[in-house]
Amino acid sequence: MSQAIHDPALDQLFREARTRNGWVNETLPDALLREIYDLAKYGPTSANASPARFVWVRSPEAKQKLAALTSGTNGPKILAAPVTVIIGYDLDFAQHLPRLFPHAPDAKHWFAAPEVEQTTAFRNGTLQGAYLIMAARALGLDAGPMSGFDNAAVDEAFFAGTRIKSNFISTLGHGTEENLFPRSPRLAFDEANQIV
Repeated sequence: MSQAIHDPALDQLFREARTRNGWVNETLPDALLREIYDLAKYGPTSANASPARFVWVRSPEAKQKLAALTSGTNGPKILAAPVTVIIGYDLDFAQHLPRLFPHAPDAKHWFAAPEVEQTTAFRNGTLQGAYLIMAARALGLDAGPMSGFDNAAVDEAFFAGTRIKSNFISTLGHGTEENLFPRSPRLAFDEANQIV
C-alpha cells in the first residue's frame, strides 16, 4: 500500500512551488531532460495511449524561433530560460497501442473516430504535460507553463509533416525571484467541490 509523502516533498511539488518568470543562467544536461521524461512517462493515460510529444527548445537558434511566435512577455522568458519544452499531442497515437496496450489487440480501433482521436490525444497529452511539470519539480527544477503563442505557427515550425499539434509550453530551470508575483488566491474546497 502506498504511503503519504512528507511535508517537504509536498511543499516542493505544490505548496511552495511557483510559476517562475526569471531564471538562473545555466545549461540543463541531456541526462536531466531524459530523467524528467522518464518520470513523467509513468503517469496514467487512457489505454496507456501516451499521446504527448515533447520538443526541448534549448539552442539559441531554437529559442529565437519559438520566442518569435509568442505574445506579450513570453518571448523574453523563453530566451532567458535554460530550456522551454513544447508539449504537443500526436493524433497518430493509436498506431503505438499494439505495443503500449498489448492486452487489448483491438484497442487501436477504439480511437478511430476523428472526434475520439482528437479528444483523447488532447486530454491525455495535457495530463502528460502536467506530469512533466511535476516530474521537473520533483527533480528540483522550477517551471513556467504558459499559453500565449501562435499554435499554428509553432506546429509549422516544430511539427511540420506530422499530425502532432502543440498544446502549451513551459520554461524549465532553476527559477529566481525576478518578476515573481505574490501567490494568487485559490478557490476553497467548498467553492470548487461537491461530495455526493
